[in-house]
Amino acid sequence: GNPSSVHAEGRVARGLVERARGVIAEAFGASGSDVIFTSGATEAAAFALSGRDLACAPVEHEAVLAWCRAELGVTSDGAVEAAAPEGMALQLANSETGIVQRLPGGVAVVDATQGFGKIPFGFDWSGAQMALISAHKLGGPKGVGALVVRRGTDLGALVRGGGQEMGRRAGTENVIGIAGFAAAAQASAQDLADGAWERVAELRNILETSLVSGGKETISIGIDAERLPNTACFVTPGWKGETQVMQMDLAGFAVSAGSACSSGKLRESTVLRAMGLDPVAAASAMRVSLGPTVWREDVERFAESWLRAEKKYRARAA
Repeated sequence: GNPSSVHAEGRVARGLVERARGVIAEAFGASGSDVIFTSGATEAAAFALSGRDLACAPVEHEAVLAWCRAELGVTSDGAVEAAAPEGMALQLANSETGIVQRLPGGVAVVDATQGFGKIPFGFDWSGAQMALISAHKLGGPKGVGALVVRRGTDLGALVRGGGQEMGRRAGTENVIGIAGFAAAAQASAQDLADGAWERVAELRNILETSLVSGGKETISIGIDAERLPNTACFVTPGWKGETQVMQMDLAGFAVSAGSACSSGKLRESTVLRAMGLDPVAAASAMRVSLGPTVWREDVERFAESWLRAEKKYRARAA
């Protein structure tokens, strides 16, 4: 049923949506805030950022960069040099490198898409005014996300034509997607509490040791910084990231050359360029993401396959 309808089927659908809203708010530490459902974090970014002229850093996701002035500095270890927090947007964690930012109190908009469910975070105590989240980054369905805002925030609708989502976002709610979002948020909160991501971080460290020690010129980006437990970014200068992706795909592994949202674009990483890497190195990155269903033997098989490909690359380049 349509959750805006008053008949029995509509009331059941409305109940599913509202229960899901509560579950997601609890998992995100936002019980005292409003959760506004959207089609994903990209729409949530447009909703939060449109017309506000906020500053950000060039390491932000393209969905944020599209609406902000990319003028904030970035250190070589990926830390954003925050200015006035109330006038900026800042990511919780980077999608390419996994580097986690220290959020200043009162930041206008935080992109929590990558970090939600993988590291401890509570919106209510973060000091942020708004946050972007997405279901598929938690293992939930694609095509649903949310903008989380402080209760009482004056925020006009970006998508108009209906009174859904407290009059803030028109359009019939994606009931099935929203229910899946809640289930994924609840499961991710449990995984975090159970220490599942600590095991993943150990596997990431094993992978980094294998590739960096075995690769002749390979480096791991942000290895000395606080990072997400599941993300590793490797750079082998001169060996294009897209080539590495194809080599690993043939070996049966799915990786990306940067953010998955932009990995089909043949260009250097703006994130790595902002961190001071030269154009050749910035075009030679491979991102590897691990999850709770990955085991040590998977990591070892990947390392063996990658090192064989790297050896062939060096032989051709000699």
